[in-house]
Amino acid sequence: MKAMVYQEYGSPDVLQSKEVLKPVPRKNEVLIKIHATTITSADCRLRGLNLPRGFGLISRLIFGITKPRQPILGSELAGEIESIGTGVTKFKVGDPVFAISGFGMAAHAEFKCMPEDGAIALIPTGLSFDEAAALSFGGTTALDFFRRSKLQRGEKLLINGASGSVGSAAVQLARHFGADVTGVCSATNMDLVKSLGARHVIDYTQEDFTRNGETYDLIVDTVGTAPFSRCKNSLKEKGRLLLVLAGLPEMLAIPWVSITSSKKVIAGPAEERSEDLRFLAELAEAGDFKPVIDRCYRLEQIAEAHSYVDTGRKRGNVIIAVDHRR
Repeated sequence: MKAMVYQEYGSPDVLQSKEVLKPVPRKNEVLIKIHATTITSADCRLRGLNLPRGFGLISRLIFGITKPRQPILGSELAGEIESIGTGVTKFKVGDPVFAISGFGMAAHAEFKCMPEDGAIALIPTGLSFDEAAALSFGGTTALDFFRRSKLQRGEKLLINGASGSVGSAAVQLARHFGADVTGVCSATNMDLVKSLGARHVIDYTQEDFTRNGETYDLIVDTVGTAPFSRCKNSLKEKGRLLLVLAGLPEMLAIPWVSITSSKKVIAGPAEERSEDLRFLAELAEAGDFKPVIDRCYRLEQIAEAHSYVDTGRKRGNVIIAVDHRR
């Protein structure tokens, strides 16, 4: 099968098309024929090993010291079940599914095996493979952080980076849960963020939300520019700061924040759960959640897609279409 592979860390040019062995499902696995996947900011950070501050050495120990242990990036996928292992009972051949593979990655390829008990769910009626591929990463990340922070109806919430993959999902989910949402983005994306359900939108090039006197029950930082030291005065008493992207210094400061104030910082990797995927599918089918798609590329154009995501101007999700015609 064809896969996009990188053998060294670096610029998008390190990504190359290569023929690799097609995976075979084990007893409790399904083999998915991938029709669509995505490029996330996490894919780009891993490709260049450009991780949050303080995680350089740790990242090399996890992902590969001199070269990547997993040469195929990509964590979101949508497609159809090609074959199943002998013990699989939840899915059948031909089922349209979407999934997120987490640190296992390997979605930038024509086929991928997933455990049937993993983060995988049926694609809801009316959703394309492109849309289904874009449901997982932003949606499951936002859900996990909202769960850990115990988001309540009526709470006042600000999302820094409201037009990206996680941010656009967080705006819609927070609106669904009854929060009063303020989004922070560039002027170009203000109309988009309003259309997703934000009652208030701040252009970060014109206004610093940490200095306008407003306070919030929750602040969600999806882009790594709002550490506690910067936005602590914008949190209400017992307010929570959700650091979707956090460096090691911010992580190490979390216990001190809890000891010295009534406020709380929540960070760390988001848990990926099949029940969250099913919940997102139900919302999408009902029209209450719609993944934002910026651009679409072919699998062979993946280096170009990485270059675009590297600019930091991505709106929502960048899709990679996998064409199985030879």
